[in-house]
Order: sequence, then C-alpha cells, then structure tokens
Amino acid sequence: MVRALEMVAPGTALREGLDNILHARTGGLIVIGEVDDLSFLFSGGIRLDLEYSPALLYELAKMDGGIVLSANATKIAQANVQLTPDPTIHTLETGTRHRTAERVSKQTDALVVAISERREVISLYVDGFKYILADIPVVLAKANQALATLDKYRSRLDQVTTRLTALEFEGGATLHDVLTVLQRAELVTRMAVEIERYIVELGTQGRLIEMQLDETMLGVAAEKAALVHDYLVDDEDESFQAAFDQLVRLPHQDLLDFGRLAELLGYDRKLNTLDFPISPRGIRILGRIPRLPKLVVKRIIDEFGGLEELLAATDGELETVDGVGEIRAKDIREGLRRQQEINLVDRYLQT
Repeated sequence: MVRALEMVAPGTALREGLDNILHARTGGLIVIGEVDDLSFLFSGGIRLDLEYSPALLYELAKMDGGIVLSANATKIAQANVQLTPDPTIHTLETGTRHRTAERVSKQTDALVVAISERREVISLYVDGFKYILADIPVVLAKANQALATLDKYRSRLDQVTTRLTALEFEGGATLHDVLTVLQRAELVTRMAVEIERYIVELGTQGRLIEMQLDETMLGVAAEKAALVHDYLVDDEDESFQAAFDQLVRLPHQDLLDFGRLAELLGYDRKLNTLDFPISPRGIRILGRIPRLPKLVVKRIIDEFGGLEELLAATDGELETVDGVGEIRAKDIREGLRRQQEINLVDRYLQT
C-alpha cells in the first residue's frame, strides 16, 4: 500500500490525471500492473500502448470500461476494457466499479484505482485492501498532529535515557530502567512509521514534515540498537537480530508488558524488574565517543566485560587493548568524563 501511495502522491503525473478525472466527475477504473499477467481479465477494449500523460488519461476516462496502465504507470496499454474477474470472489462493495476493483486486486498483484463520480473519492485497492485518499489539508492536519505527539514522545524518551545514563555511571541501573527506555524508543519508532505513511501520501506537500521527522528521530535507531546490545543476555549476532525482529513485531499490548520485554532480552518474565540490578556492557556509552571505531569498541568490551569494569580500569590497562594506545585511551577517558558532565547538566535542566 505504501508503494501505491507513492505512485499516486501529489506532484506525480498519475495523481494529476486522477485529480482531473475526479474534478470532472466522470468516474473511472484504472488497473496498474504487468499487462501480460492481467490480460486474462480483459474483454474487448482498444489497444493503445501510448506514453502516459494526465491529459490523455482524463480523455480516455470519458469512455466506458477500464484503463490499463503499465506497472510503472509510464504507458497506457489499453482503454475501454471490460474487466472480468472471478465473480465468486467475496466482496463487500456495492457499486459495480468498486466490486470489480476489489475482485481484481484480490485475484492479481495489480494496483486498482476506482474513482467515484457521485461520492467524489479516489479508492486504492491492493491485495484486497482498500484505502481512500483523503484531501491534502486533512492529511496535512493529521501529520502535524502526529508530529506534535511524536515530539512529546521523544522528550519523554530523552528524559528516561538521561536517567538511565546517570544510573549506569553510578552503577545503580535496574532492569526496569532499561525496559522503560526500550519501550519508549520503540513507541517513538512506531509513531515515526505512521508519520512516514502520511509523508508518502502528501508527496511534494510533505517535504517540511519529512525534515521535521528526520530531525526528531535523529539517533533513535542507533541508541535503541546499542541498548539491546548492552543488555541482551546472549549478545551474539543471531540472538541480537532475533530479539530486534521480535521487538519490531510485538503487538502494542505486549510492548506495554515489561515481563514480555524482559523475556525478549533473555530474562525471566516473572522477575521483579524494579529490584533487579543490571550493568551495561558499555556499547551505548562508548558509541557516543567521536572517532571511536566499532571494532575498537568491541575489543574494549571483550577485554573488560562491561562499563563498570571499564570505569575502574587504569589508563595502562586501557592502553594495552589492541587498537587503543596512549592517545586513544586519553580520548576515551575524556569522552566518558564529558558524557558524565553533559548528563548531569541534562538532568538538571529536566528537573
């Protein structure tokens, strides 16, 4: 459906043609897909094989029957076609045009567009799913409202992340603190996905929203991945990928369940997360130090085992790690010290 929305987004030639048909109230049925794969549905019609243009689409829509476009909508293959999908396919639509559109979408991989002349709406059908295009001002209002909500979610995420960072340096983090940040990070990510769909639907009208979204989401994905690496019981590549995939697919209700989130990271879901102390490996903290390669971060973690042990290590012990040396050891110490100071300032500003 997202791919379909991209094709008919404002600013595209296809959307211009659809809007022309909508405003003229002529109605239309347009099928977009591989013509050879769809030909078994065609009865009659005129073979054209012409370059697509909004004006030509508008003129052809005045004729009876459907219009067939190539998969990338750059050519008008046929017009005045009677589409004959399997009549036994279940449909809840009432009008002939929309019943045909839903059945064609269920029977093939095509994108089917039905334009209603009476209700003045454009309906998209993909794999049997229906989506009605809303007016641009309506979509824009929804996108701005969602963006304002996302901004609040991100502020809350920054607060709990700052608190977790302070507790990590102090050695007082609990599993509950970690799961709070993980939950918030995933909620922010899911809200961003919803806004991305609005941006696709807005087309050229959504550039400002997209810029704001990019700024709001800066660093969230990397921080979430580093958090999982830090606290996953078995931090192997396969285990990490499995846990991350499960997190993405979690139903919303399970995302609110700390027991389920704890289980996802490899802990017993019956644990009292508020009283369960936990220490990070230090990947998230070290990842914030400029010009520190991921390979060196891995070697440091392998050498010391965690952030607590790293903070207790001497400069000499740190320098002996392969790829660190005297200069980089000083940069790491300075980076850790700076993060503690910045974190203290952030906590003060949030109170």
